Amino acid sequence: MNVRTFLKFVEIQTKVASMIPFLLGTLYALYRFDDFYVLRALFMFVSLLSFDMATTAINNYYDFKKASKKHGYGYETHNAIVHHKLKESVVVATIVMLLLLAAGGGIALVTQTGLLVFLLGGLSFLIGILYSFGPIPISRMPLGELFSGLFMGFVIIFISAYIHTDESVVALLIQEGWVNLHVNILEVLYLFWFSVPAILGIAGIMLANNICDIEDDIENRRYTLPVYIGKKNAIMLFKLLYYVSYLDLIVLLLLGVNVALVLLILLTLIPLRRNISVFAENPDKATTFILSVKNFVLMNAVRIAVLGAAVLLKTV
Repeated sequence: MNVRTFLKFVEIQTKVASMIPFLLGTLYALYRFDDFYVLRALFMFVSLLSFDMATTAINNYYDFKKASKKHGYGYETHNAIVHHKLKESVVVATIVMLLLLAAGGGIALVTQTGLLVFLLGGLSFLIGILYSFGPIPISRMPLGELFSGLFMGFVIIFISAYIHTDESVVALLIQEGWVNLHVNILEVLYLFWFSVPAILGIAGIMLANNICDIEDDIENRRYTLPVYIGKKNAIMLFKLLYYVSYLDLIVLLLLGVNVALVLLILLTLIPLRRNISVFAENPDKATTFILSVKNFVLMNAVRIAVLGAAVLLKTV
């Protein structure tokens, strides 16, 4: 497997779904808590990217092994294992190597932080594996959007911010056999509220993918959310996710981000609405699915720019 094939196999273009929340959480910590630890950020980056690639690889491998329909775009073109004629042994070895790299980075991060990161990271690893693997993978259930949105949108942002806070948001301590958990409710709510665009944007990518695959999913017995609620209702939900995501502007104002910077985010509604309309008219994996990824990048890249500017203004 060469580098180009590997990048296709792990669908490197989709890693924005984990890297953008990582950047958002890091910038949030810089703005809110004035703290940044380079080594911790590096360990999390390595672990997160490796695990994201591993879960995609597992998902492609599972689809390759379990597919009932072995023709069409979803199998012959989209699945890199078939398209590039990859050996099964090479695929499995690649998955194992990525998981080991992810675990190594995660353990290194835990040694720098503490028990809470171990628990949240372990839970994320478990959900990531169950998302693509097992008797009934989460991706084949109507819960895919919920789990992918919460874990990739909120948990990644929370951990990437938390590792720079020295337990000023949540403290988990073991003393004399007792486990003490101290939670700053207001700070956690701020972080969750701030994470809404990432949560809903990632859920939107998953939902768009399932809308495009609804016919193939029915044939392959993948009972995703659009299969349950129908294509029309799924498209309505797809639209709603994006408009609700702008509620995070309220928390940005509460945190003291410059009003002019916050209002700039509203400009993204113009291309966003156009992309939503084009996708809703013709949901197609080969041509319009990419618009859900573009929407996610657009929504959150602007927020990264705004938060970065707010950090710079704060230090001036």
